Amino acid sequence: MSLVHQGVLRDAFAEVSHFRSELYACMTARGDALFELCDALLCTDGPVRTLVDLALAPEHRRGHGALYGGLNQGRIDVERLVAAGQWKPGDPEVPVVLDAGYDAPRIAHLLDGLPVEILGRLRSDRVMRRPTPPRVYDPKGGRPTKHGGEFVFGAPASWGTEQAVTTTDTRLYGKATARAWDRLHPRLTRRAAWIGYDGPLPIIEGTVVRLVVEKLPSGGVNKPVWLWWSGTGATEADADRCWQSFLRRFDVEHTFRLFKQTLGWTKPRLSSSEAADRWTWLVIAVHAQLRLARPLATDLRRPWEKPAEPNKLTPARVRRGFRNLHARTGFPAGAPKPSRPGPGRPPGSKNRRPATRHDVGRVLATGEAFSRPTHHKVGTKPRRTG
Repeated sequence: MSLVHQGVLRDAFAEVSHFRSELYACMTARGDALFELCDALLCTDGPVRTLVDLALAPEHRRGHGALYGGLNQGRIDVERLVAAGQWKPGDPEVPVVLDAGYDAPRIAHLLDGLPVEILGRLRSDRVMRRPTPPRVYDPKGGRPTKHGGEFVFGAPASWGTEQAVTTTDTRLYGKATARAWDRLHPRLTRRAAWIGYDGPLPIIEGTVVRLVVEKLPSGGVNKPVWLWWSGTGATEADADRCWQSFLRRFDVEHTFRLFKQTLGWTKPRLSSSEAADRWTWLVIAVHAQLRLARPLATDLRRPWEKPAEPNKLTPARVRRGFRNLHARTGFPAGAPKPSRPGPGRPPGSKNRRPATRHDVGRVLATGEAFSRPTHHKVGTKPRRTG
């Protein structure tokens, strides 16, 4: 057993070292600064509060200016990263599962052309429209009908005949019944996100799935769940895959919780979207290394935490002990060269490259810009603002 365990450890070390070498090769500009920032995020204990604090980690041998310089002027060869991924042409589309509160049809419209399919939960008071009916000649003229009849979630008389019905026995929810209606779409209006849309508003068709379970594990009221899937022509297998994927969304929510609360994915306030994309890729690379290093990590648990099996540590627990593995996993980044800081902008001179200013006023549903009014004291003249 010890020989088998040693073989597993050697393979895990080799896999982590190979991943780190390939990751460094993808950093084609400011690679040393980006790689050390990645290692600082990987080895720092506790949640990330601010981005600049990572410059104090021992793994980050450069100054805080190099940290921001790597994110702002660095370059990551994403096409190499994508080529090494799991999805390939011909594979099934990647499901994107959304809870209530997200506009699933709009997200499907924005991501049109990508190999993804959108599945989102809808409120129980929504109204969908059926496909455009065939055009019939009307001697009176007039504009042809663009939308079909209404599909009211709260009115079963408007549902009509479903395209697929499935019944599945589950361990937690008892009998689960799913019914699917094909080619339903929301009637869009020029409000909110569609105010500035150029041209006729699109018709975004999809499949509506209604899920009813026999019971809930918590004992609560088992209200029906309405889902909208961006695909059409749903079969019974598609209906089952939709509601089962929605129930499994909690499996990936723990990953996003780790990204935000522990790795500080949303903490930095960067000046450009390109820098934010580089930071996102670094967070993803850190998570991948934590998963690969799981067989190598030792459980450095807190006194109040329960022990965990060696090969079932959470990524947060693996991160606590990654600093002990850092020296043996390879460090391809070069050492920083000693230098002196530049003189900076001469005192009294004007800044010729000012930062971009963005309007903070919100846009009303009517399309008019709204800004907070300036209040003045009574008896005083309002100040002139430039």
